[in-house]
Amino acid sequence: MSIVIHSAFLPTDDPDKSLEFYRDGLGFEVRLDVGYGDMRWITVGPPGQPQTSIVLQPPAADPGITDAERRTIAELMAKGSYAGIVLAATDLQATFDRLAGFGAEVVQEPADQPYGLRDCAFRDPAGNMVRINQLT
Repeated sequence: MSIVIHSAFLPTDDPDKSLEFYRDGLGFEVRLDVGYGDMRWITVGPPGQPQTSIVLQPPAADPGITDAERRTIAELMAKGSYAGIVLAATDLQATFDRLAGFGAEVVQEPADQPYGLRDCAFRDPAGNMVRINQLT
């Protein structure tokens, strides 16, 4: 039996800005771009890895979420503390330079961590934490 992570979901309150970050900044390819009413779901992923995707979705699109919960989610997103993802790159410095040059919000420059990783961090346009580890 083989199990892979197929999709991770990140909220976005501005699909166009998020698409620009993941497509143009990180170099991901667009796999799906679908809408329903005033909502839009965009699936992106790294080229050459069709089995792994990130779905950029409207925050709190679930009809079972209350208005109070939607407000809480919006507040957490505004603080940048609602969602995140960890990526990995073969050349961390080049990836950092590309995103920083693209104008992405830098949270942490590449650094050796005491737990053995070298990584950096950005926030995407929705405030999601995007950490990038150096692949060894």
